[in-house]
Amino acid sequence: MTQFDFDDPPASPLAWMEAWFAEGDALDVPNPNAMYLATVDADGTPSVRTVLRRGFDKRGVVFYTNYESRKSLAMIASGRASVLFHWDQTDRQIRIEGRISQVEPEVSDAYFAARHPESQLGAWASQQSKSLSNRSQFEQEVEAMRVKFSGAPVPRPPFWGGYRVSLDAVEIWQGHPHRLHDRVRWTASDEDGFAATRLYP
Repeated sequence: MTQFDFDDPPASPLAWMEAWFAEGDALDVPNPNAMYLATVDADGTPSVRTVLRRGFDKRGVVFYTNYESRKSLAMIASGRASVLFHWDQTDRQIRIEGRISQVEPEVSDAYFAARHPESQLGAWASQQSKSLSNRSQFEQEVEAMRVKFSGAPVPRPPFWGGYRVSLDAVEIWQGHPHRLHDRVRWTASDEDGFAATRLYP
């Protein structure tokens, strides 16, 4: 397991994030790429849910969802979100705060094309976050999509795609016994740079 020197953090958090993501992905647990996405809607109501990390680079972390879902409407209203990764097996956390933007359409197209066909049909059928009478209704709508596309390649729905959370602020936290943890926060200072600060846990 990679050990970092929290007394001498690098100028950018990217290398540490990449290392922890790689080690997290290697854990023998379901959905090691799961992350908690927190939003605040136009009324100031907070909400949090689990989504999956499907991309990461210096521009931010990427996940996919319905553009008409509750989370999407909240992100449109505020323009911002916060993300938390937690790996209990290694006692680690990464927290991100940033601006929200849709990923490029061709990126969403490529990811959607790689999904399982049933997941593609489900994306078309699901009116995410809307009221549903029962499971049978949803299953019937999935079957209707199956008939509609009749075995042809399923295109990405115009209401579905990726979001990117920018790296405006990143906190990396390593747990230790007796709550004597290590914690560093990076704040974006310009387009390519960060300022790192060690924090009390």
